Amino acid sequence: MTDTDATPVGVETLSLKEYAEKAYLDYSMYVILDRALPHVGDGLKPVQRRIVYAMSELGLKASAKYKKSARTVGDVIGKFHPHGDSAAYEAMVLMAQDFSYRYTLVDGQGNWGSADDPKSFAAMRYTESKLTKYADTLLAELGQGTVDWQPNFDGSLDEPVVLPAQVPNLLLNGTTGIAVGMATDIPPHNLREVVDATIHLLDYPDATVDALCGHIQAPDFPTDAEITTASEELREIYRSGRGSVRMRAAWRKEDAAVVLHALPYQVSGSKVLEQIAAQMNAKKLPMVADLRDESDHEHPTRLVIVPRSNRVDLEALMSHLFATTDLERNYRVNLNVIGMNGRPGVRSLDQLLRDWISFRRETVKRRLEHRLDKVLKRLHILEGYLVAYLNIDEVIRIIREEDEPKLELMARFQLTDIQADAILDLKLRNLAKLEEMKIRGEQSELSDERDSLEKTLGSKTLMTKLIRGELVAIAETYGDERRSAVVSREEARAFSELELTTADPMTIVLSEKGWIRAAKGHDIDPVALNYKSGDSFKFSALGRSNQTTIVFDSTGRAYSIPTHQLPSARGQGEPLTGRISPPSGATFEGLMTGADTQRYLLASDAGYGFVASFSQLVAKNKAGKAVLTLPKGSQVLPPVAVPEKENLLVAAATSEGRLLVFSLADLPELAKGKGNKIIGIPSARAAAREELVVGLLIFGDGDTLIVHTGGQYRKFPPSELQHFRGERGRRGGKLPRGYTRVTGLSVAD
Repeated sequence: MTDTDATPVGVETLSLKEYAEKAYLDYSMYVILDRALPHVGDGLKPVQRRIVYAMSELGLKASAKYKKSARTVGDVIGKFHPHGDSAAYEAMVLMAQDFSYRYTLVDGQGNWGSADDPKSFAAMRYTESKLTKYADTLLAELGQGTVDWQPNFDGSLDEPVVLPAQVPNLLLNGTTGIAVGMATDIPPHNLREVVDATIHLLDYPDATVDALCGHIQAPDFPTDAEITTASEELREIYRSGRGSVRMRAAWRKEDAAVVLHALPYQVSGSKVLEQIAAQMNAKKLPMVADLRDESDHEHPTRLVIVPRSNRVDLEALMSHLFATTDLERNYRVNLNVIGMNGRPGVRSLDQLLRDWISFRRETVKRRLEHRLDKVLKRLHILEGYLVAYLNIDEVIRIIREEDEPKLELMARFQLTDIQADAILDLKLRNLAKLEEMKIRGEQSELSDERDSLEKTLGSKTLMTKLIRGELVAIAETYGDERRSAVVSREEARAFSELELTTADPMTIVLSEKGWIRAAKGHDIDPVALNYKSGDSFKFSALGRSNQTTIVFDSTGRAYSIPTHQLPSARGQGEPLTGRISPPSGATFEGLMTGADTQRYLLASDAGYGFVASFSQLVAKNKAGKAVLTLPKGSQVLPPVAVPEKENLLVAAATSEGRLLVFSLADLPELAKGKGNKIIGIPSARAAAREELVVGLLIFGDGDTLIVHTGGQYRKFPPSELQHFRGERGRRGGKLPRGYTRVTGLSVAD
């Protein structure tokens, strides 16, 4: 060292920032290129490639006997992949599970897990394995000069950089991986469809994604569940390389029960049953009576859902379960792979297949060149053999008598070094077999093969034809039918809280001071209930617990409350203002409940109104919904329910003793507004509140109308009502003396 502050000789200085950036970048690239992402050529990540290669080196081809999996894992981590044995074994297990891989690469014997619990496989010391026949498509051309080789981690052995796949294995088996800053999620596909698309791209190099999607419908998972993603969404995924695929369990109806016979990819049947059972225990599935798992060896997936009755809508039930359990799953698609340029990137379907075709052309070219080199070398040796045969006596003499027979042979017969060595390496007993016809026959065959190879190598058309033919042959050998059906289904919808509530009869009671409660049953006397001091009964309505209760206030606003959430009538209820937010000073003037199709007549005492359906009155927030617009100075009348009858009439009575009867059909059905004129009241009298509507009733044509005046009443049979019949909006007829001070209208039983 020169002095205490100087840098030691041979030591490089680097700032911590630069060092950290470089170290992290190196680590990131290692994870991306050597661990997490697959190569477009063979579709394998490094650990998968090393497992397949190590098994081939151990002689574990499809025709071989099984060997302990521990032997394979030992070779993989000891020779090629210096990582944990459990990680290597788990990668090997996935390649053996026919419910995880569309076309398995490992043929396992023993416990390799189940679809219900993929990680329940036995330890590697217990299981045995070998390669499947399909793995030959990755390995068959390995020793034919097709791919580059690289030294292993310690430089003691060589391993292939990529396997010479004869099919686009990347799309066939798919893969998932998480790298640094990026990930990949490639779903599996059907071999026949992928081969057809590849051949189409070979024939039409400018083919679009839409054209390729004519062959590849969608991913094809190793399950019979349904793919419900719309075809246009699927095409957009293949165009962009990103998106998600939705998959739904397949079911059928048997004896009024639901039988699930295929689950989405990597979904556990026991977990699905747990999810459904949890909803049942939470009383969120009142329509389900029982669950059974009847899966066995003959039926690997058979889950039975038994409804409480034949009236249960099974389609709606399954839609709910699809929305709330793993019976429907979304699978992310991210076609991120290492391309032919050695760089990772997200690719569209056509880019992926073009990259693979480029890889395949190079592989086949190298295979043919490797074979051509061998043919040329053999032809060269055969030429030497032919010379030896034609001059066998002289050759024997030279070998016997000359001190340097090799040089003499080369000089005497113009042989090359290789030819002379080949002749000298012949065993004496083979000299008798050097027959001219055999040599010339082999020469002829190899010459033809040489011409064919050179012709193919020199012609892009012939090369394409060769690749095409090999793809067709592989599709015929390993192809199968699509498993995951592509179907169009409605979007799954979970039951609302109301739909999951039992339909118990309820009596809803509202007091004068705005306290509300609900009693079970329809035989309740709401007037006789206990009320707070100074409070009393105001309104009641009969409905069911799975319906909605609507309160109508003095400003014409409607408020919604689920009936099953109302407090019990065992107590005195709760103030409505704790659940809704009416305007200051507003009072409650109506109480309604019923089915969505139930209709009500909404009106003001100024004589205007309209008919609205119950569903149009339901509000979505505490502030309610403005429904009835009130003329200046007027007040709301209690809503009148419209009976489920035909030929209904409306009776409207005013404080001046006028009565008008007209057809309900003359009133419009609106969602909100002021409505139309029901009975004619002079505007000046209505504004001064000198004449108001005091009675409003809907009744059937042929019913007897009762007009109440204090403690008295008078019945008007249909024949006497003719005097009061008229068009909507008319002034109406004058009631008889003594009944002009109307306090209410009703219908005789």
